[in-house]
Amino acid sequence: MDQLWANRAASAEAAIAKRHLKKLWAVPGTQLGVVAWPSTRKYRLFGTWHYWWQAHLLDCLVDAQLRDPQPERQQKIARQIRGHRLRNSLRWTNDYYDDMAWLAIALERAGRLAGVERPRALDTLSEQFLNSWVPEDGGGIPWRKQDQFFNAPANGPAAIFLARHDRLRRAQQMSDWLDETLIDPETHLVFDGIKGGSMVRAQYTYCQGVVLGLETELAMRTEDAEHAKRVHRLVAAVRDNMAPEGIIRGAGGGDGGLFNGILARYLALVATSLPQHDDDDAAARDTATKLVLTSAEAAWDNRQTVDGLPLFAAFWERTAEIPTAAGEEAQFVEGAVNASQVPERDLSVQLAGWMLMEAAHAVSDT
Repeated sequence: MDQLWANRAASAEAAIAKRHLKKLWAVPGTQLGVVAWPSTRKYRLFGTWHYWWQAHLLDCLVDAQLRDPQPERQQKIARQIRGHRLRNSLRWTNDYYDDMAWLAIALERAGRLAGVERPRALDTLSEQFLNSWVPEDGGGIPWRKQDQFFNAPANGPAAIFLARHDRLRRAQQMSDWLDETLIDPETHLVFDGIKGGSMVRAQYTYCQGVVLGLETELAMRTEDAEHAKRVHRLVAAVRDNMAPEGIIRGAGGGDGGLFNGILARYLALVATSLPQHDDDDAAARDTATKLVLTSAEAAWDNRQTVDGLPLFAAFWERTAEIPTAAGEEAQFVEGAVNASQVPERDLSVQLAGWMLMEAAHAVSDT
């Protein structure tokens, strides 16, 4: 089974490499992901590039290096990091704390797991999260600078990074804030965030994913049994509310294209890394494994094959639609990217498919 998923993950990686990876502005030693396929000139010139999508591309490259270590891929990881910083005006930071958190996670993993280290970047990003913690304002850290929206998409990944970057106490404070503030008392799912004291009640798959990732990290790194209990509760809530027929729910294209992949990534972390102390731990790991593998089977079965390589659907239970360069393109609106007319055109959707194949490989490898 393990080799099957390794082969599928390798196919997903090859599809991204062929359709999306390109030098940034023809600069040697750089690479970024073109955000649409088929692409148009503005995309190939990286007029549009989506910082946080590139962070997930980097994270997927690290997954692939873990699965199949190759010197050539280590170079791709280094090129991706250089391309990111160059396109971001020679900086690591931007105005969105969730964006920066995703890059921080990917850079930390690139250093620890793939040997491409950027310690100064990690320290720069770490300071951003530590200095934006404002319990006196009701947070949490905000979604973006000069904003009063405190949400799971910023606090979850920032705290995962801080837990791994030896800032355990702050990561624990952030996990307690999330648990006290954003858990739905009825379903036990994670709400999106809190704005001016009012709950934003949307429940997104990736919010569940980052809280699972955070609580699993803390269960591994602390003696506090509460973190594992939160994992048990949330895995069950995801199973019961976000995975009809056992397949993680999709959220279309644009930014939403990444949501189901992120949940799959952190379910795989639960499946492989939640410490096993009792039957509840084993049950959570088992449920997480099943959700990943059922989703991955569906996504693989519903893919299209173009030039011998997979094209994944935005909704894993549906057959993928092959996109063209015509039709409505993804637009950046009020801090978020909406979907292309055919969501399969968006790099985000294809990255989520790749992420899912790597997650399936990880859980089948244990």
